[in-house]
Amino acid sequence: MRASTDKKGNLLRYSLAYINPNIYNHDNGRVLGYDNNHDYHHRHYMGKVEKVNFSTFEEIQIQFEAEWRRLHDDYQKKKK
Repeated sequence: MRASTDKKGNLLRYSLAYINPNIYNHDNGRVLGYDNNHDYHHRHYMGKVEKVNFSTFEEIQIQFEAEWRRLHDDYQKKKK
């Protein structure tokens, strides 16, 4: 996770990524990601990019964490 803020603490940029080349070996192994690069909020999922509605960074963090945990847990179950 990376986030940068201005001097007043306002969010400027953020990037959240789950990288696991064993699940997805393209896009440098990025299975899931959220960021606001390119001047809009979007979600990466196995090479596909889609715009997301942004209300707060905290909500994006919660959504990201729930998704990556599910993906990771599913991967762990398949390995067994």
